[in-house]
Amino acid sequence: MRFVILGAGAVGGTIGGRLADSGHDVVLLARGEHAAVMRERGLRLAMPDRVVVAHVPVVDRPQDLKLQDGDVLVLTTKTQHTADLLDALPRRDLPVVCAQNGVANEVIALRRCADVYAMVVMLPAVHLEPGCVDSQGTPYSGLLDVGRYWHGIDETATAVASALSASGFVSQPVERVMRWKYAKLLRNLGNALEALCGHDLDDEAMKQVMDLDARAREEAIACYQAEGVDWASDEEWMQRRQKQVQWAPVEGRDRGGGSTWQSLARGATSLESDYLNGEIVLLGRKHGIATPVNRLLQDAAAAHALAGGRPGSLRPAALVDAVDRGVSVVTRS
Repeated sequence: MRFVILGAGAVGGTIGGRLADSGHDVVLLARGEHAAVMRERGLRLAMPDRVVVAHVPVVDRPQDLKLQDGDVLVLTTKTQHTADLLDALPRRDLPVVCAQNGVANEVIALRRCADVYAMVVMLPAVHLEPGCVDSQGTPYSGLLDVGRYWHGIDETATAVASALSASGFVSQPVERVMRWKYAKLLRNLGNALEALCGHDLDDEAMKQVMDLDARAREEAIACYQAEGVDWASDEEWMQRRQKQVQWAPVEGRDRGGGSTWQSLARGATSLESDYLNGEIVLLGRKHGIATPVNRLLQDAAAAHALAGGRPGSLRPAALVDAVDRGVSVVTRS
């Protein structure tokens, strides 16, 4: 089994680097300077206890991948890039593992590929510098349960989980894996808040952020119930996940922020919020349920990225005011 990592950023770099360090055959797909640096110097994967430099093949265009029987494609891009990437692949008859946030990637992949797997990603990592990834999970680098989409366990899911478990991750094949991805989506609704407002907040601003996050979650649960979505409870989540992977500094560096925060920090002009908060907005529109907080966060994140906004440059009070006024446009302050 060879692992082809489609997007060697924070998540993909950690998965690919640890698999390679454990002796697995790995190929990395990346873009631009990041790909060039890794091709020349290898992928530098810094962890709390050591640094690994993985010298593996690096490809910068999906159409140039020399895919072969036995490959497993691990998709780790943001959702807004999934369709274009899959459309550029030279083969569609290989298993695709969606190691991504949200619940839309599997549907996008299943339109193109027959063997699709969902992976629930809990993996603290940072990618801000070309050729480098900080993997900040301890004692394991991440928790990566996997199952066949929509439901099921087969030989591929079992083999992938086994390889990950032997490479510094917690992983198991899960029969009803989408229950866990919908539970993770609830926890990702605050990604846009973190990206827009940052971390260094006073007590009042933090209270406003927490209130908006709670309201976004309430909207999501109402939409889940209307749609008939089954999701893992908070108690299940805590028992399986919360104590398995903890955050730890790497070489004295702080985490900075999650995936959406990092996208803004790298200057991305599009964010995955359309497939996080936007998933709730979609369900709300389908069932006639108001989702003002999720709609605001979706629109504000998209506008902020398009305008070149930096992470943490919006005041939470501006978001609260926009929700109260029923508008979806927030000006920077």
